[in-house]
Amino acid sequence: MKRTSLLALVVAGSLTLAGCSGSDGEPASTSGSGTIGDDTASASPYLPVPDGVTLTPQGTQLEVGDPAVVAYEPRQDEVGALDLTVTELEKTTTKKTLSSWQLTDAQKASTPYFVHVTVENVGESDLGGRRVPLYVVNEDNLLLESTPFASSFKACPSTALPKPFGPGKTAKMCLVYLAPDHGSLEAVSFRPDEDFNPITWTGEIEKYVAPKPKKKPKKKG
Repeated sequence: MKRTSLLALVVAGSLTLAGCSGSDGEPASTSGSGTIGDDTASASPYLPVPDGVTLTPQGTQLEVGDPAVVAYEPRQDEVGALDLTVTELEKTTTKKTLSSWQLTDAQKASTPYFVHVTVENVGESDLGGRRVPLYVVNEDNLLLESTPFASSFKACPSTALPKPFGPGKTAKMCLVYLAPDHGSLEAVSFRPDEDFNPITWTGEIEKYVAPKPKKKPKKKG
């Protein structure tokens, strides 16, 4: 039986985290970092952005469907600014959607979540080929990275931003997150570094339903 190589399913450690847990169960962070449930939102822009771009304050808590304007430094001395909207959350199973991929035992024991996002570049930098620093928060308040796939994974490609992706460009994306030990998705978090008080989205998680194959048109005659 043919099985697709899992070259794209690369997540640090055992599918978990861009960060470690502190002794109290909160993500380890330096002084000034926020956590889910922090109502403190800074009022001033945290990075320089073009005139007319108003950043969503750090610590803002949003619902699925709400937009946020965010900024981050994809590399030193470069600022990217994005208008982000988490539009839909879906839950599926590895058996249902990843059966054609070669999975480790740990990956088989995960729960896949699909996070749909619309993105617009409202800054001045070309962000093509870069991944959006968007994570999900699981039941242990740990940040989970998105899992890269190939564009051939039609259910949810989970790719980086298209090339090029300069000012004014827009994209609709779907990102895959594998929650270890059949874990849950509690929130989606924009948190580009440990000192950033995260902007979060919460909302209803739908059951993933595969689209029905398109019927081929009947040949005349």
